[in-house]
Amino acid sequence: MLLPNWKRETDAYSFTGVENKLTTLSAVLESVKIICSLRLNEYSCEYGSLKFYALCGFGGVLSCGLTHTAVVPLDLVKCRMQVDPQKYKSIFNGFSVTVKEDGVRGLAKGWAPTFIGYSMQGLCKFGFYEVFKILYGNMLGEENAYLWRTSLYLAASASAEFFADIALAPMEAAKVRIQTQPGYANTLRQALPKMFGEEGIWAFYKGVAPLWMRQIPYTMMKFACFERTVEALYKYVVPKPRSECSKAEQLVVTFIAGYIAGVFCAIVSHPADSVVSVLNKEKGSSASQVLVRLGFRGVWKGLFARIIMIGTLTALQWFIYDSVKVYFRLPRPPPPEMPESLKKKLGLTE
Repeated sequence: MLLPNWKRETDAYSFTGVENKLTTLSAVLESVKIICSLRLNEYSCEYGSLKFYALCGFGGVLSCGLTHTAVVPLDLVKCRMQVDPQKYKSIFNGFSVTVKEDGVRGLAKGWAPTFIGYSMQGLCKFGFYEVFKILYGNMLGEENAYLWRTSLYLAASASAEFFADIALAPMEAAKVRIQTQPGYANTLRQALPKMFGEEGIWAFYKGVAPLWMRQIPYTMMKFACFERTVEALYKYVVPKPRSECSKAEQLVVTFIAGYIAGVFCAIVSHPADSVVSVLNKEKGSSASQVLVRLGFRGVWKGLFARIIMIGTLTALQWFIYDSVKVYFRLPRPPPPEMPESLKKKLGLTE
């Protein structure tokens, strides 16, 4: 039986409509699938996972190892100014005397223990900072972690640096011996057995306490000042939210905040740095004896050189560290914002 023309046309129209709807639905599902896939692949790992901590530690290795090795000549002159201010009167004089006595190659003395030691320190400093920051933040709870965020940064960085200095101490001791004791050793391979033969294992760890004195305040300032400076820059200086900034723009903010933090770090940690330099040069002296002998003026020798070195160093370290996070697509939480629950408590919500 043949259907009327209008019936056949209606059925054809209905089938076509269903087919169009199915096609549209399929396209929507495919789009959702793509969006979800992009979301899942936005980060290479979960925030606070073992992979996250491992890659943060790797970023620390690069940021500290490479930067400290790059400024070995300036560090060498700074150390010599601290232990022998009569001979090395200023930065330029220190470079001149060193090149005259040891040649240009003399400026690279101590590069091996510097690279190894500060790579190990960076691994612990940045890796453990992320661990303790999340650990202490979870212990405080969301609201208190926001209200006491500066104290959180200080506590997390101090905890991380405690372990980082234990990792750094042996290489730091060898570096100072090579750089400040003429004729003692020219390479790490020469210095290590000689130091062990003279003082045993104590030769490598007698500088741990002064290192804590120098590095823990330095690192506390480095991380807390950086975190709060980044927060202030995005709030008062950068004309758009962080989420709207490109990765390159975010890294520029990182560099600026790092340099500002570095200047304060240099000032806070310099007296202890002077004690470490003298202590590792001498045998049989204690930190308190060196501190008394140097006096107030003596512990500030070489400060200008250290400000230049540490300011640049800290800025580059944060830049490299953040670049590693960007490259490996690690989660990078934005500057903290007040939780909604706290806003309600303070009556800041409508």
